[in-house]
Amino acid sequence: MKQIRFVSGDAEVRGILQDEYDTLKAHRTRPALVICPGGAYRWRSPREKDPAALEFLNMGFHVFILEYSCGEDAADMRPLKELAGTVRQIRSGSTEWHIDPDRIAVLGFSAGGHLAASLGVYWNDPVICGGPEIRPDALILCYPVISTKEYAHEESAMWVSGNDPLMRQRMHQPDHVTESFPPTFMWHGGEDTSVPPENSLMLAVQLRKQHVPVEYHLFATGVHGISMCTQEVETPDHVCRQWVPLCRTWITRLFSYVP
Repeated sequence: MKQIRFVSGDAEVRGILQDEYDTLKAHRTRPALVICPGGAYRWRSPREKDPAALEFLNMGFHVFILEYSCGEDAADMRPLKELAGTVRQIRSGSTEWHIDPDRIAVLGFSAGGHLAASLGVYWNDPVICGGPEIRPDALILCYPVISTKEYAHEESAMWVSGNDPLMRQRMHQPDHVTESFPPTFMWHGGEDTSVPPENSLMLAVQLRKQHVPVEYHLFATGVHGISMCTQEVETPDHVCRQWVPLCRTWITRLFSYVP
């Protein structure tokens, strides 16, 4: 495998590209995945970076990890602009990196899920210099922050809005979903008290209303921040761990891709 790095705005992006083999010509062009780790827009959780990357590398993806802006730098849609720029650069580099430009997904955990969903809402917004080239072909949202109103994760809402009431309204995703939102896979742990499952439920309802393809799993167990639900990330949960094979089935069917 080969690692590459590039910048998007103030963010560094680390890419992990699969090796090429002449004997595996069917897989020389692969789908790509951008990972947005969680951390309340205050930091970026390590357990939601490389462990997730390894899972999706095993599924045959090229993987990119976005170190988006946090803390005071998370205001003014800066992380969203960085994610948009990342998708744009991946598409523009698709020939060089052997990526299918029509099979680019974004995976987000917690606040990173809010960031991914924000791109799903605002991919065509002139504020982020949007257009079709930055629209993800799929979103994977893991216990995402969605609301900045009822059931909000207050720290995430504070940092991403910069304490601006109008920006906080813009960052409440259920109010802004349209039929152009990308197909979405989403899951939440039922014991999550940090980011209550009502967050993802709100989004699932709006996606259904807009006829956006969505697969949603609410597990009976599962606290917040459990990532891949393994001992490696110190949050083993054999029930919620099922999100990985479920997601694999969903994304390979959506992308018509069999690794």
